[in-house]
Amino acid sequence: MRLRNKPWARDYMSEHPDVLVAEPEKMNNGWNKLFGNDNPIHIEVGTGMGQFIIGMAIANPDVNYIGIEHFDNVIVVALEKAIEADKPSNLKLFRANGVDLLNIFHKGEIDRVYLNFSDPWPKTRHEKRRLTSEMFLELYESVLRPGGEIHFKTDNRSLFEYSLVTMSQYNMKLNYVSLDLHKENLEDNIMTEYEEKFSSKGYPIYRLEAQYGEQ
Repeated sequence: MRLRNKPWARDYMSEHPDVLVAEPEKMNNGWNKLFGNDNPIHIEVGTGMGQFIIGMAIANPDVNYIGIEHFDNVIVVALEKAIEADKPSNLKLFRANGVDLLNIFHKGEIDRVYLNFSDPWPKTRHEKRRLTSEMFLELYESVLRPGGEIHFKTDNRSLFEYSLVTMSQYNMKLNYVSLDLHKENLEDNIMTEYEEKFSSKGYPIYRLEAQYGEQ
């Protein structure tokens, strides 16, 4: 996701270290200490403009949430929204690429990974960039506790089908699969900005919950 250039973004982000962590790699194996509790930690890789992760933090105060986004011009919007929401104490944001997870989190430090409306990278030569490719599934497994979960939502059927295949081949257990999430009227579903946009146009939203083995 790219937004118009915001030359003030870096300065604004540096003014709010209580929400946006400037050097997340220094927190490796120390995230619970930063939050000041031992609650489970859930991360969203590709948090975009933050509506989902902020909503989750507000709705679930006994879980710690971390939103990860690669682009300054996007994560600064999430920061603005977090400030408007009175900076939930169980929410942190930082700017990083998903491939850097192993430098930022310790093995078993995370309980759940959220992937919402990720770039589908439709061309075959870009398969490794998909956030549900085998390479990324290995990364998530490295930082998740045994039996940790991935929750994934998308409007892109091809990416959803691809993800079902890669996760099944990785011997993950599929605990939940929906081919039209909003027809199920889930009361606790918190929508992303993209989800609101696509669902308002009548597009089906696909969702799955997949779990790694306990070993």
